[in-house]
Amino acid sequence: MSVAVLLAAAAGTCAAAALVEWFGVPRCERRRTRPAARGRRSHLAGMTVLLARIARRAGVRAAPGDLEARIAAAGAPLGLAVGDVIALKGAGALGVLLFAFPFAGALPGRLGVAALLAAPLAGFFAPEFVLARLARARRRRIADELADVLDLLRVAIRAGLPVGRAMGEVGRRMNGVLAAELDGAAARMQLGAPRSDVLRELVARCPLPGVATLVAAIARADRHGAPLAPALEALAAEARAEQARGLRDAAAKAAPKIQLVVALVLVPAVMLLIGAVLVRGFAGSA
Repeated sequence: MSVAVLLAAAAGTCAAAALVEWFGVPRCERRRTRPAARGRRSHLAGMTVLLARIARRAGVRAAPGDLEARIAAAGAPLGLAVGDVIALKGAGALGVLLFAFPFAGALPGRLGVAALLAAPLAGFFAPEFVLARLARARRRRIADELADVLDLLRVAIRAGLPVGRAMGEVGRRMNGVLAAELDGAAARMQLGAPRSDVLRELVARCPLPGVATLVAAIARADRHGAPLAPALEALAAEARAEQARGLRDAAAKAAPKIQLVVALVLVPAVMLLIGAVLVRGFAGSA
């Protein structure tokens, strides 16, 4: 790889960082933004938003049908909408191709051509991979918080609070993803949004069976006047049982891994130690 290629890559990186610094700050605040406030937005987030804006202006709009659900399950990171993610896919394909182009000539044989073919595919599917990872992490955190949130919600309902206010109180007094979602749902209901739409959005942003069952119990209580506290108690017990089953499954999966570590690491280490002692003994007797 020549020095010119390295210098070109460094120049492109510096130019991208400069564009992020320029476009990441509003025009009216570019002259008087304090360093502490400027550091609140990470460079990666600024680059993502910048690429989305550039690609959206280029006219990349088409989206698959389930992309909106995947964005909602990931928590709509950086406030990105469907059009932004589709634009990022196009910008990522082009950007990774341009980044890999100078390095493709340095690869031996046909690896350069393979790299040029794989680079745009990697850039195109990278946003979906990130969304999938964020969605899985959110589901794990929500599953860990679900039982405690349901218990506090049951206590608030039995204390006489209406459902909307109980959701808001639980959301304000707890930390976590599910508590924040409940707080946001309660705020939207207070602003006049229909409860059915808010609960439907809650299920989309928290795609867990326990959350869907909670929303169904709230809708059933609104429709038939059934008491909600017993249903919440049963849901909390089921959530704790599911969490216990998950811990048991994780422990069962960990046992073969521990045995593999013992067989591949500890046993050879002990054998080497014994062999070293025997070699020293034979050398001393000789």
